Amino acid sequence: MEKIVERFTRYIAIDTKSDESSESCPSTPGQLELGKLLVEELKELGLKDVKQDENGYIYATLKSNIDKKVPTIGFIAHLDTSPSLDGKCINPNILLYEDGDIKLNDQYTMTVKEFPFLEELKGKEIITTDGTTLLGADDKAGVAAIMDAVEYLIKHPEVKHGDIKIGFTPDEEIGRGADLFDVKGFNADFAYTIDGGPVGELEYENFNAASVKIEIQGKNVHPGTAKDIMVNSLRVAMEIENMLPVNQKPEYTEMYEGFYLLDSMSGSVDYTVSNYIIRDHSIDKFEEKKEYLKKIVELLNHKYDNIINMEIKDSYYNMKEKIEPHMEIVELAKSSMIELGIEPIIKPIRGGTDGARLSYMGLPCPNIFTGGYNFHGRFELIPTESMKLASNLIIKIIENNAK
Repeated sequence: MEKIVERFTRYIAIDTKSDESSESCPSTPGQLELGKLLVEELKELGLKDVKQDENGYIYATLKSNIDKKVPTIGFIAHLDTSPSLDGKCINPNILLYEDGDIKLNDQYTMTVKEFPFLEELKGKEIITTDGTTLLGADDKAGVAAIMDAVEYLIKHPEVKHGDIKIGFTPDEEIGRGADLFDVKGFNADFAYTIDGGPVGELEYENFNAASVKIEIQGKNVHPGTAKDIMVNSLRVAMEIENMLPVNQKPEYTEMYEGFYLLDSMSGSVDYTVSNYIIRDHSIDKFEEKKEYLKKIVELLNHKYDNIINMEIKDSYYNMKEKIEPHMEIVELAKSSMIELGIEPIIKPIRGGTDGARLSYMGLPCPNIFTGGYNFHGRFELIPTESMKLASNLIIKIIENNAK
């Protein structure tokens, strides 16, 4: 346990938050820095074909130690953290959680009322932030679990296994993690992303996703003489938002229910840009949502004489379609969990992973837990035991695959 915690705290001290405004790959230099560290560790452990390519992707192979042919498994995690908050966690708080609220600093407290799952963590060692940064468990806990499992397998050759492929990707949090992934070179029969939440999560369904950029060119004149002339682009942007179904917003949806999210809006009377994301598990409802937004824009362009320009870009699709023909890989993970005394929690991802894109690129890739909670914010935490269970599960899947 101590080794995986030491490894994790080293990783989270490197700021790897991605940057959507950057056109480079990776989008931030910290991801290259962490990648170089991991390359050295993988080489020291004795893995083969270790490399960090020009785009920051890391690949490595743990060679088979058996004579018979078994499927080649890949394990994948992402290097970056969410751009939502400072990603350099140099002051994590490691504590034995006994009860009650957790004070992060003088301004922020994690309360049981707001986060009732804390009741389930009594008696466990947990790692939290100091309230000023992300923890980075999404997905450095996944990176640490994979590295921990690899080290165990190197030190315990009695555990038999086929070829194991390791992949670490940049820029997953901004939807680019699979863009330049070398599926052919990776050469795995199937893979798992280690990028889920609490212990037991096993996911092979995710949202269909699109990003939307809406630009509104208003008409600004002096407000004193604005009658019948001014067109306030901010008000038009609010008009679009108010025409979307109220109950199809993230704060009112769960499980398989999709949504529209106004992610950002900035502007003035003269010009405003709004950015939305659209999500739905059903491909039909996903297409309906896009069409509904197009009709709103069409209506308001008629009303305001073509002042709105909208661009919709699909981000990823529900991997269920690509995983269902290969349900044996879900069963492999499920049965391995049960052997370890972990209750599988099979549910749809209300988001996406690199695995969704990779599944459409020919690499079936369900998602497995890291053990973390409250990703993308200052209240992020992870029980150390949960991170170790993720490592144990990787080992058990590899072991069972070789039988």
